[in-house]
This record gives sequence, C-alpha cells and structure tokens, in this order.
Amino acid sequence: MALKSTIFKLDLTVADITRGYYEDHSLTIARHPSETDLRMLVRIVTFALNANENLAFTKGLSTSDEPDIWEKSLTGEISHWIDLGQPLEKRIRQSASKADRVSIYSYQKSTAKMWYDSVKDTVERFKSLSVTHLVLSDEKVVERIIDKTMKLNCVIEDEQLMLTSDKENLTIELQRLKNADFGKASW
Repeated sequence: MALKSTIFKLDLTVADITRGYYEDHSLTIARHPSETDLRMLVRIVTFALNANENLAFTKGLSTSDEPDIWEKSLTGEISHWIDLGQPLEKRIRQSASKADRVSIYSYQKSTAKMWYDSVKDTVERFKSLSVTHLVLSDEKVVERIIDKTMKLNCVIEDEQLMLTSDKENLTIELQRLKNADFGKASW
C-alpha cells in the first residue's frame, strides 16, 4: 500500500522589501512521504521569494513533468517554472521550453558548487533562467519550525531572508549564481 502525503496548513506573511510586496497567504501544503523537513521548508521559502496571487504549489515530487511551484497565466500557460534542488541538464532544457521564466533554487550545501559547475554551460544559454543557492544559517532549526499548522513571517531584503515562527528564527542568504537577463529579479 502506498503511503499518503501529509497535509500541512500554513499562514504565511510575506514582507518583501526588495520587491515592495506585502501580503498574507493561507496555504495548504501536501508533503510527499519522501520529502524531508528541509525540502518542505525550502518550498515555503521559495514560495515567499516569488509570491504573487497566481503562484501555486504543484504535485511536486509525485510527478516528474511539473515543477515544485509554478505561476500560470489566465490562459493556462506556465509563465514561471520553479524547481528546487539540482535538476539534470535535460530537465533544465525542458523547463526552459515550457515556461517564459525558470528559477532554480539549490540548497544542498555540500554539492551545490559541483552541481552548478556541471550544468553551467546549459544554464548560461537561457536568458530567462535564474539560479540561486539558499544558504541556511542553521539547518537544525528547520525541524523546530515545521509543524502541521504553522504561522510564519518572512522578511526579504536585499540578499537575505528572515523566517520567523513563534518558536524560532532562521536566516537564509540568497547567493545568486545566475540572474535572468530581463526585468527585475524576483526577490
């Protein structure tokens, strides 16, 4: 028998000083049985970094033909494809052909540089693609932040994000590895 996803409820307040975006979001997050607390928190952070009224979580790990988060236009086309981790070159090319804009957020500190060096030539070909590495100040805090019902505040300014719960604070540094070549960055 297959394991079922675990459902989490999140009230997220985003204060993105860099973009001038200030909104509250009530979100339901389905966590795949194989997803870790860290990866789920990275999904939440990535949502906050790109938050807008059309942004949504997808089926994520349970389907390979969707990103972790996406923004769709009113006509159903994917305008922003957001992947987490270290996607293969083939997936990077496919996502760039399916969406107007692609963002990749890596968070695995021990292998991030090696992964980026291996895909850099592919990444550099796509003007509408950005890659950001998320550096967490203390990964041990993650398991104390994650709960079935969460209230999180997120403040984003310059190249830093501060995530606070009623129990913990977590600072995340945004290391831009590649910026999209059009418009203002998403954070």
